[in-house]
Amino acid sequence: MKRWILFFLFASLGGAADLDLKLPLKPKSVRFAVIGDSGTGHAGQFQLAELMAKYREAVGFDFVLMLGDNIYGGKTPSDFKRKFEDPYSKLLNDGVKFYASLGNHDDPNERLYKPFNMDGKRYYTFTRANATFLALDSTYMDPTQLDWVTQQLKQSNSTWKICYFHHPLYTHARFHGPDVDLRKLLEPVLIQNGVRVVFSGHEHVYERLRPQHGIDYFVLGNAGELRPHNLRPSNETALGFDTDQAFQLVEISGDQLYFQTISRSGKTVDQGTLDAGKKPPPETVAPVVQRFNEGGGVVESTPVVRRVPIDHVPIRQRESSAGIQPPQKRNAM
Repeated sequence: MKRWILFFLFASLGGAADLDLKLPLKPKSVRFAVIGDSGTGHAGQFQLAELMAKYREAVGFDFVLMLGDNIYGGKTPSDFKRKFEDPYSKLLNDGVKFYASLGNHDDPNERLYKPFNMDGKRYYTFTRANATFLALDSTYMDPTQLDWVTQQLKQSNSTWKICYFHHPLYTHARFHGPDVDLRKLLEPVLIQNGVRVVFSGHEHVYERLRPQHGIDYFVLGNAGELRPHNLRPSNETALGFDTDQAFQLVEISGDQLYFQTISRSGKTVDQGTLDAGKKPPPETVAPVVQRFNEGGGVVESTPVVRRVPIDHVPIRQRESSAGIQPPQKRNAM
């Protein structure tokens, strides 16, 4: 109760007047932030982290999902300080919990780093109200992990089943493209067990995909790293942003999930609402014409009449001598 009184007073006194806040801030809602590919220690990461702290004062989010590549380069104590503890010091001091997943640039031993709240595990789950979160290790998606994911999802009665991991199953960024092999392994499990939302990083852009088989996919790999003008037009992309760092705010209240994606400059580049009680529109929608704004950053979509084939970037096939086999570690940037 104290928390809500403080946030009400903050907003009523004009503390959030300079923030472009779009979330409804409903009572007793679950509120969190999402960042990916953050651990650079560069100015862009610090500036975005400072903006996150300002929004936290208005929104009151309790935790942050980390989509991998949490610490680039060296892994010494000074690296963890410069690339995580320093930029997010205000959030950490305010008691915000960071729940990390591992990326291809992460050391698996990061699971032992207490501020990442991984409890020594490569993959794990936690629940907040009517939402269950599964943090996965997409770099090593072995049969044991797949079985664990299946069991965790089957056992969950949550309205919202949310998975987050590093390598995207769908994306139209040029540098890597979607991990088609991982998709073949993981997507059937997600579909069959009622997952509604997936967050990934790896591509240093922001992209929201049109629903695929009833699942909403978000790619957010530009909270530290950035690969400008890397998105290519596609009929699968609902909206993309590739000219600045960004983070996402999410609020869950009952059957509604509200999201707002904010750039380092404070601009809202995407926002919307998902409804767990409504079936998402089919992914076989009419293709779209992509429009870049004059700054070249935001990609918007306008439906057209004819259909065009979906374009995927092939990823190397994994060799398997006995059905599913642990994948090789991805070494790409």
